[in-house]
Amino acid sequence: MSRARVRLKSPWLKWPKRVALALAVGLLVPALAGAIALRVNYAGELRDGTTTRGKDAVWLGHAWVDGRKKDADLDAFAARIAGTGIRDLYVHAGPLEHDGTLPADRSPRARWLIDAVHRKLPGIRVQAWLGDKLATEGPDGLKLQDTGTRAAVVRSTSQVLDTGFDGVHYDLEPLHSGDRDYLSLLDDLRELTRAHKVPLSVASHQIDPLPALHSAAGGLTGHPKWWSQEFFGQVARRVDQIAVMSYDTSMPLESLYGGYVAEQTALALEVTPKGTDLLMGLPFFHEDKMGHWEHAETAAAAIRGARLGLGRTDRDRQRFGVALYVDFAAEEGDWTAYRNGWGSVGHRAGRGPADRTAVRA
Repeated sequence: MSRARVRLKSPWLKWPKRVALALAVGLLVPALAGAIALRVNYAGELRDGTTTRGKDAVWLGHAWVDGRKKDADLDAFAARIAGTGIRDLYVHAGPLEHDGTLPADRSPRARWLIDAVHRKLPGIRVQAWLGDKLATEGPDGLKLQDTGTRAAVVRSTSQVLDTGFDGVHYDLEPLHSGDRDYLSLLDDLRELTRAHKVPLSVASHQIDPLPALHSAAGGLTGHPKWWSQEFFGQVARRVDQIAVMSYDTSMPLESLYGGYVAEQTALALEVTPKGTDLLMGLPFFHEDKMGHWEHAETAAAAIRGARLGLGRTDRDRQRFGVALYVDFAAEEGDWTAYRNGWGSVGHRAGRGPADRTAVRA
């Protein structure tokens, strides 16, 4: 009797296992195919000429404008970047208040830094790095849909430019793909920066590695993460410089991360106007957390990925560079990877070999 019951129930008992297996295969096969594609994308030879164009940037922490950094620190930093392609310093001068205003006492040593950089590092631009958390995924934060808030952001930008900054770099997160209020803000900011004859720069989210992935992610998690390629192009057409935050990718292996950066580079190049500087972000920080594994997301892998994407898509493009995030978390190996993998200005010009290879801090 017990055997008969088992035989009668066994087909039904198998169904949960079959469903689980089908789900596992359904998830595993696309993931495996994607991993193979990224690994293949990371393979191949680097093409000649895919080295620095002298348009690189580095994000600098708030210590440079609040009094903690001194002349000796700037001297050491000047020695650190000597001969590299770094042209822009994104110096953290914020954050903005949620109403778009910027307290006047937020960067008391900004004028010292600007004057000192102009004196000791001629040709280097000091851009004010501003930003805030957006109220896109919760009740707290800056609301771009508020016209008064956007007007205050423009006034805050005018404020830092009057201080003497050579440009402004905005990082507003989380910023959802297709945000028309953001595009409207960029139009207003561009009018202001053009009047001051300085660059307007922004940090961008990554581009959908698969069409409409941002919509699927947004529907499942409430956090879209990626921008559509179309929206990325709309942003790029409104600014002088766009830096892709090509880190925090969840990639578990260095080869997969490098292949991902190569893909991001190609996608960005396809829609960035020739007159806009495109910079790919390099991870100059070290932590293990959900979304970022330091053994995988290395500066060396990001550089190789950017070079592969550049070489395959638009090798002769001059308005291209890398952006290093961030100075206070960088280790010696990151700087070595940057010099060895991306080269120096002197090396590119044929004057000698390259060396081998809301933030408050």
